[in-house]
Amino acid sequence: MTRKSSTPARPADDFSIGTVARLTGIKVPTIRYYESIGLLAAPVRTEAGRRVYDDAAVQRLKFIRHARELGFEIEDIRRLLNLSGEPQRSCAEVDAIAKAHLADIDSRIKRLKALRSELQHMISGCARGRVYDCRILETLSNHSFCRHETH
Repeated sequence: MTRKSSTPARPADDFSIGTVARLTGIKVPTIRYYESIGLLAAPVRTEAGRRVYDDAAVQRLKFIRHARELGFEIEDIRRLLNLSGEPQRSCAEVDAIAKAHLADIDSRIKRLKALRSELQHMISGCARGRVYDCRILETLSNHSFCRHETH
């Protein structure tokens, strides 16, 4: 014997915000934030006012999450999403965005290596004595003790 539900069946790609959060690994407040800045279109709302998302929104959020995990900034993600909507267009702009991001990562790595070196130098100069003659505190107080001008 089969029982009929009194509520109409939802389409297969009709998701609540909580379900979308689970499917994408993005927290509910972040999904709302992406909507507020126009990175994700405002979803359809039910008569009760609940957000209802489709599979395209889930896929878009997965794209956004992956791009964020790779360190892309919001505006670059916006540009990439816009470009992805033009499949016949040259991917030169996409390449340029990715190359600029890679250059930024390389620059960060260079700065982090300098920071690491400076911290190692400060720590190695520490005699583990008293705070009043601590090499680490001395170096932090006076940049001239650093080996690198910038870090």
